[in-house]
This record gives sequence, C-alpha cells and structure tokens, in this order.
Amino acid sequence: MGIEDLLAVARGDAEADLLLTGARIVNVFTGKVEEGSLAICGGMIAGFGEREARETVDLDGAFICPGFIDGHVHIESSMVSLPEYARAVVPAGTTAVVTDYHEIANVLGVEGIRYMMRLSEGQPLDVFVMLPSCVPATPMETAGAVLGAKDLIPLLDEGSVIGLGEVMNFPGVINADPAVMEKIAACSGLPIDGHAPGLSGHELEAYVAAGIGSDHECVSADEAAEKLARGMYIYIREGSTARNLEALLPIVDASSAGRCIFVDDDRQPRDLLEEGHMDFILRKAVGLGLDPVTAVRMVSLNAARRFGLLDRGGIVPGWRADLAVVKDLEGFEVLQTYKDGAKVAEERELLMDVQPGPPAPGAMNIAWEKIPGIEVRADGQEMLVIGVVPDQIITDRLGEKPTVVEGMVVSDPARDFLKICVFERHRGTGNVGIGFIKGFGLREGAMASTVAHDSHNLMVVGTSDDEILAAARAVEHMGGGQAVVKEGEVLVGLPLDVAGLMSTLPLAEVRERVEGLQGAARQLGCTLVDPFMTLSFMALPVIPELKITDRGLFDVSTFSHVPLFT
Repeated sequence: MGIEDLLAVARGDAEADLLLTGARIVNVFTGKVEEGSLAICGGMIAGFGEREARETVDLDGAFICPGFIDGHVHIESSMVSLPEYARAVVPAGTTAVVTDYHEIANVLGVEGIRYMMRLSEGQPLDVFVMLPSCVPATPMETAGAVLGAKDLIPLLDEGSVIGLGEVMNFPGVINADPAVMEKIAACSGLPIDGHAPGLSGHELEAYVAAGIGSDHECVSADEAAEKLARGMYIYIREGSTARNLEALLPIVDASSAGRCIFVDDDRQPRDLLEEGHMDFILRKAVGLGLDPVTAVRMVSLNAARRFGLLDRGGIVPGWRADLAVVKDLEGFEVLQTYKDGAKVAEERELLMDVQPGPPAPGAMNIAWEKIPGIEVRADGQEMLVIGVVPDQIITDRLGEKPTVVEGMVVSDPARDFLKICVFERHRGTGNVGIGFIKGFGLREGAMASTVAHDSHNLMVVGTSDDEILAAARAVEHMGGGQAVVKEGEVLVGLPLDVAGLMSTLPLAEVRERVEGLQGAARQLGCTLVDPFMTLSFMALPVIPELKITDRGLFDVSTFSHVPLFT
C-alpha cells in the first residue's frame, strides 16, 4: 500500500486493514487518555474513530500505548541469541531497542557486530545500532579487537546504524585524545551517547562540549540534575545489576520529563522471564508515584525523539502502528503487541517462530605456558582491595591487612578476603591480572566466567589458587561460559557458544542454568543476589573506584594501574 491508500483510509473513503475498538488510547503528546477506536492501514496509523475495516478487534476497555522502546541496552547481557531475546521482550510490549554491540565487538570485532545485525533481520523487533565507541573500553586492558574510526565508518552505511554508543573513555574526551575525537567527528550530527559516572563541573562541561548528549550512569538525583542542566538526556536505568530508578525518579517533573528516558542497560534471563522488560520499569515507576502517561512517554516518544526515529513513539496518523495493549496503567499487564499493524504477541507469547541462529565461537586463547603462576608475594602491611557494593556496579576502595602464608598473600574466606584473577583469553599474551576482593562471601570453591565487561577476558574469584585454576580450566574447556567449582570439580556449568557471551539455548533453559550457577555459588557461601553479574563488572575499568583487568589492579580515579600494596 502507498501513501494514497493510507490517506484514503484517513479520510474515511476506504476501509482500514484493522480497526481496534473499545480502546482507551494513551496520548503521549497531551498527557491524556482518549476513548475510541484506532484505524490501521498498511502497517501505519490511519486515524481515530469508527470506520469500515476488513478486521475489527474489540479491546474491551484495554489501553493502547505506543510500542515500548528501550533506549539503551546490550542484548548480549541477556545471555541468549538475538532472536531468543526478541521472543522474550516483544510479548512484554517492546517493539524497538537501541543497542550498542560493544560486548561482542570486544571479542569478535566488526564481524561480531555484523553477526548480530544479520540475526536482527526478519525479527518482530526493530534493532537500532549505536556503534561501539570503546573497543577496548580503555587502553588499559586487552580485548579481542581494537576498533578505530576507520573500522566504524563503513558501518555508518548500514540502515540500522543511528549513532555512536556510550563513550566510556571520558578522560580521553575531556583531554581531546585524537583517537576518541576522530570517532566522535565521524558521527557528527548523529546521536552520541555518554557514560560519565560522577563527572561534574568543568570536566562535565568539556565532555558535553565534545558532542556527548546523554548519560546513563547517574546514581544520585543531584548528579542527574547537574547533567540535565547541561542539556544531557538522562537515561534512568533499572537493570538486573544497576538499579537507579528509585534514586533518580525525583528529577522527573513537568520541565524535565521530556529529557528523561527509561532504559534497562542489562537484563538477565530470570528477570526477563519473571519481571518483564520495559513493562516492569513502567510498573515500578508508577508504583513509586510517577504519572502513568508520563511514564509511557519515557519509554516511547522521548526515546524516539532522542534518536531521531521520526515514525514512532506516539499514536499519530502516518506513524508506524507499533502498539502495546495493556490491561491498565498501573500493572501494565501486556495483553497484545502489534508490530507494523500486525499482532505479533498475545498473552505473553510470541505468535511467530524464531530461530536462534548459528553459534559464533569466541577465542579461548590462554597462553598457559607464559603464565608462571598466580601467587602474590607479600610486600607490605596494607593492600588495596576491591570492595563490592551490593546492587551496584561501582566499587569501594578498601585498605586491608593481607593474610600471609609462607610469604605469600592468600585468600582468607573467614575474612571474606578472596583472590580475583583476570586471564587474557583473546591474543595469547599470557597476561594475568591478580588482585583481592571483599564482598563475595565465598567460603570454599571458585567461580569463573568469560562474561567480564567489557573486554570479556576470563575472570575468576576463589578461595584458593588451586580452585581458581580449576575453574579457569573448566571454562576454557567449554570454549567460554560460566562455572562454579568445588574441590576442583565443576558443580554447575553454562557453555556460551556465541563469543563466550551468549547461548543458542532457549531463554528458559539458560535461566535454569544461570539459577543453578547462582544456587551453587550460594551453597559455597556467596552472599550476592547475582554473583556472576557482579563478577562481570569487576573488570570494567571505567566505573569507579577499583577494578581489575588482565594487566592488574586499576584505579579509575587516576585512570591508571596501581600496585596491590600501598
């Protein structure tokens, strides 16, 4: 159908493809709810009110919302293939996501990005791509690829690419690092996302002046208010690990609501299946007192405007008929999802078949012959130790007295003082970063994972060197994945056959394996709700304060590696 057909239906001179009657239509422009009917033609909104249609569906008083848009997500964090991810989020009312494939790019480079783009074809979900700006996240770690501006520029011709993903190297931006600025210049005129935890004052102003337009790392209302005042879009994140909605919701008022967007950033299998996706965030925000239509606007129109998606985000004649039909504006129970005017999900089930796609093996190139060992010789009375902050991806900087046996610093489970190691797995360098951490609570055994943001080297935390090495070997044998080990034996394992990050198994099965891993970790004493997600962020050297990379302990405040002993 062409524009002439759409206009004929809009005028009332021709019958619509579909008429949704008995509806309450959420108007994100006026902030009101209108009762009536909605006509659809050729996958587009044609108009409002009664008219002839080939098919009529009575919604019996249900609410029609614009299809939900997740403005910032890393699909790889769902741990399942993109089609399986669509199977989970489309029935929850999500019709589009804006993703940054920097996880798989850190393992497989440009080919990883293209792999994910191919998988998105033919899905009942629009996937818009922000090119990964930081592969690796910093030059202080070893990733599977290094992507410069020359590598990214050819991807700008892809129709699904709409901007530059979160620029995590904020010191590089502030100090006009040529390589960082070249990427920003290449995407001039397009949306450029930020990542600037704690940045304030003149440094924030320099960051914004470079062309960065958003931030999703705020943890306090004051921080968000300052960034909002400097013209940034604020992405209010409520993911599986970082949950900032309650702290940031006070910034949303009549003047700021148009610059605030709900995002999830990461959502694990259990949360996708039990809580949902953007519908969960809506439910929680409204439960905390936010006006329901304002909340809907923050997962639709605001995101569409931010990213220049001019044909969606509201229920308007001539815009895409991407719709989420919900029972009410409190629980946001999604009854049906329409994509381009076609019903693609109902009663939390996708109405079409999706295939997981082929595996994409990631490198497990650990040069054991170059690794002399992981022992740490005592060299002082106080050590810098990473302190886990529950439910956050930031960490504390702790000073601790080491436990020493025969001149070597060892894990001390009685003190929750554990060794943590990062084995470089991409290039066979033999690099191993070794440090100590408090907050996991393990009393025995070890945990290992190749999901370790953002370079995704092999990360292990354990109660002894033998257990750490056994866990590392177990995950290496899987070709990438996650494992919990006790006395050298694998209690639970999850192979991840897509770059060591995702599985081609169904979401429900991946969830069972993940819960098995979490249960095994708890049996060994771990006190964290999601220990593997927490472990994955201990290697991210752009989130304060102390982190660990394959090159050693990293102080984010000085943006440098630091010795273990103070």
